[in-house]
Amino acid sequence: MDSSVDSNATIRTYALEELKMATKDFKIRIGVGATSYVYLAEFGDGRLGAVKRVMEERGGKTKMFLDEVSVLLRISHPNLVGLMGFCLDKGEQLLLLEYVPNKSLFERMHTYHGQSSGILSWSNRLNIALDVARALDYLHSVADPPVIHRDVKSSNILLINDNHAKLADFGLCKLGNDVVSATTPTKVKGSLGYVDTYYLNTGLVSPRSDVYSFGVLLLELITGLKSVQGSMTLAEWTEECRKNENVEVLIGMLDPELNGNVDIEQLRVLVDVANSALLENSEARPTMTQIVHKISSSILEPQSVPELPV
Repeated sequence: MDSSVDSNATIRTYALEELKMATKDFKIRIGVGATSYVYLAEFGDGRLGAVKRVMEERGGKTKMFLDEVSVLLRISHPNLVGLMGFCLDKGEQLLLLEYVPNKSLFERMHTYHGQSSGILSWSNRLNIALDVARALDYLHSVADPPVIHRDVKSSNILLINDNHAKLADFGLCKLGNDVVSATTPTKVKGSLGYVDTYYLNTGLVSPRSDVYSFGVLLLELITGLKSVQGSMTLAEWTEECRKNENVEVLIGMLDPELNGNVDIEQLRVLVDVANSALLENSEARPTMTQIVHKISSSILEPQSVPELPV
């Protein structure tokens, strides 16, 4: 088990006083989760971290906290936010996480402040999609036991810069051996617009539920729209356009901010991946391994060879 976030950091337990001091008594809030607040931490040696403070009054149960710690201790991947330490002391439940300097993908795309630093180019969006796909592929295929994230969404994707991202927040994740053979429905968790429709209807969760959420994320990157549009999900809102073979219709779906500056073949690939990821029948959806292959191939061969007449 690789328990290091980077080569010179080892995961350890922290005393409450240490983290209080590093966060200046929870002074600078840099994020909000479903059951937590996240604060900036600065240590004496200049290292930065992010302290996730799980709040009982926001529904943060100790069991969930310990589950999250146990998952974070098992995983290590460049596209996942790493664990540096934790503290369960005097009723506080604190995780010390790797600090990712820029805001979430949601803030970058959908807030005035995020948009003010310019738009994300098509190649930025493609690279972010590939980073998230790699993170999920690692969780599903390499982590042992496999991990189902269950809350893939743009606000849980933290940007290192405009070209690279890390997946965060393991508060809802499930370990694969809990669920791969599961025929017992679980209480549906996740975020509006991103939740797998099969899981919503049956309560059965699998790695393919993350694949569905990833499909919604691709639509978000393509269209620049949020996961819910009025009373419809983004998947429903775009359904007619994304299933159309006509390239003009696909181009019509694009985020107007891109001014049409896209590679048409890559657009086709992303729409194709999104359509297969959003299939109602979860078994028919691709695996994240297949998705990583498709997206990375499209980046390596952006200039497609024209088909010769037969």
